[in-house]
Amino acid sequence: MTKLVGRLLPPCIAVALLTAIATARAETVEQLYEKAKAEKSLVFYAGGPTAPYEARIKLFQEKFPGIQVSVSGGFSNVLNQRIEQQLAAGKLEVDFAFFQTVQDFVNWKRRGTLLAFKPDGFDQIIPNLRDPDGAYMAFAAVAIAYAYNTKLVRTEDVPKSALDFLKPAFQGKLISVYPHDDDAALYLFHLIVQKYGWNWMDRYMANKPHFIQGHLPVARAIAEGKMAATLDATITTAGGLKRQGQPIEIAFSAEDETPVFTVTGGIFRNAPHPNAAKLFLTWYLAKEQQSRIGTFSPRLDVPPPQGFKPLTSYKLANAFREFITDDKLIADLRKRFEAYTGPAVNKGGVR
Repeated sequence: MTKLVGRLLPPCIAVALLTAIATARAETVEQLYEKAKAEKSLVFYAGGPTAPYEARIKLFQEKFPGIQVSVSGGFSNVLNQRIEQQLAAGKLEVDFAFFQTVQDFVNWKRRGTLLAFKPDGFDQIIPNLRDPDGAYMAFAAVAIAYAYNTKLVRTEDVPKSALDFLKPAFQGKLISVYPHDDDAALYLFHLIVQKYGWNWMDRYMANKPHFIQGHLPVARAIAEGKMAATLDATITTAGGLKRQGQPIEIAFSAEDETPVFTVTGGIFRNAPHPNAAKLFLTWYLAKEQQSRIGTFSPRLDVPPPQGFKPLTSYKLANAFREFITDDKLIADLRKRFEAYTGPAVNKGGVR
């Protein structure tokens, strides 16, 4: 007979309790696959380029044939509006999302639109990178470091702090994402002006930097030699070009904090293909896949990408979720930075 704090439970309550416990346990991959095959499809939205996800989808479909996976990429702050329209219409087309805009998941959980699900490996995720109930969790941790073109910048001239980007030698040769248009870039520029004051931004703008939408175009501009350096490179984009043999190198500052943001994922409660979504997230979070994603994993038991030290060995700013959910601060910062850069100009999307 089941006991609770030393007391015997009535048989009916004991059976109900055991059933609830069994239900709460994560289903095996095999069980999820059987259910997912009946659903046949899976649809998700991904912030940023789709190319990295397309490679993962190919691997997933080879391992789990019979499930057709579709991904739509783009800017997170555009895709989330599509989801909001679907939620308002009561007709979800998407099963889950991978966004850097963690505030969306905080909001969706508050409104009860996310499914509580803890895949295998959930307990290995760094605690402040997951929702305790499993409504959402990080599937990648992305650092924003410096990057430079190795043909244009000598090793001894590589910036060591944000102050080095104010040097006349970099005039007209710097590029970054519009800070008011991108949450991660906003976090980066906020940290800089917090440390060095708004006068730093005045001096940075005097150096005639270029601004663009999306971190992939930033990294490409460096790799192609159109620009010399950036303080705003994600290691996913810059690292991918480096692995292709492009003349781009990544540098972490030992003087300034390196911002870290996450690619957060969550399944919608009324998802049309919930079991396929559970299967994909379980597979994607598994240690084997996390070791292949090309960036830092939120899992404590996964080593860093090749060529990097463990994430915790760098001087980090790891309060992105707290920062981006401070609505008043965010609104004020967006307005102030836009006054410096002007409105964002879309020059071809994120692919």
